[in-house]
Amino acid sequence: MRPIIAFTADTLTEPMTAVNDQFADMAPRPLKNAVLAAGGAPLILPFPDDTHLAAEMAAAYVATFDALLLPGGPDVDPTFYGEEPRPEIGRTVYPKDCFELALIKATLAAHKPIMAICRGMQILNVAMGGTLYQDLPSQDPHASLRHAQAAAGQYPTHHVIMKADSSLVGMIGQRAYVNSRHHEAVKDVASGLKVAATAPDGVIEALEDPAHAQILAVQWHPENLWEADRAQLAPFKQLIERAQAGHVAATTAVSA
Repeated sequence: MRPIIAFTADTLTEPMTAVNDQFADMAPRPLKNAVLAAGGAPLILPFPDDTHLAAEMAAAYVATFDALLLPGGPDVDPTFYGEEPRPEIGRTVYPKDCFELALIKATLAAHKPIMAICRGMQILNVAMGGTLYQDLPSQDPHASLRHAQAAAGQYPTHHVIMKADSSLVGMIGQRAYVNSRHHEAVKDVASGLKVAATAPDGVIEALEDPAHAQILAVQWHPENLWEADRAQLAPFKQLIERAQAGHVAATTAVSA
C-alpha cells in the first residue's frame, strides 16, 4: 500500500496553486507527480485563515498521513524568528506560517518523516529554533551566486556540494547541478539539524537530522528536475521508504 504523503498548499490565497494547475513551474503538480513516481499517495492540506485553528488543524491532520512534505512558497514572516521585516523581504502569508509551524511541530512530536523544499527548509529551520537571511543579496556578503535564477524553474543554474557524512551524498553524489529560486536562506541552523550541502559560495543548500532518520531538507527544487535528472527523484524515494518504515512500525505497535 502506498504511504500517504501530505503537503501544504496556498489553496486559499493563490488560485494558481490548484493541484492540476497549468503553471507547472509554480504549482503543486510537480510535487504530486514526484510523489506518485516515487511510490507515494499525495494528499494536499489547505491552511485555515483563522490562525487560532492552526494547532487544532495540525493535530487533526497529522493522524491522517505517513510523512510530511513541505513545499516552496512565499517568504517566512520574520517575527517568528525575532526580527521585523526588512525592505527587501517578499510576500508573506501569516496564516500559512502559523499552520505550517504547528504542523511541523505536530509531525516531529509524532516521529513521522519530513522532507522540505526551498521555503519548506526555511520554515522547518525556524520551527526548530533557527533563523533566516531575509534577503541574501543585502545581508550575506559571501552570497556571490545568483540564487533567484532568471532561467525557467526546470533548468539548473548552479552547483551544490554534498557533505561527506550526509545521506544526500549516497543518493545524488558529491556534486549536483540544481535549480535555485530563493532570496531567503538559512542563517543560524536550528539545534537538532546539521548542514548536508552548500553552494560554492557557502549558502546552505540542505539540512538533515544527525541520524538521517526523520528530516531531509533541500533548498533547490528536485520536483522540477527529476524527469531530466533521475537522481533527483532519490530524496522522494527515500521519503517513501521512511514513511513505509514508520507505517509498519506504527501498525505493529497498534497490533501488539
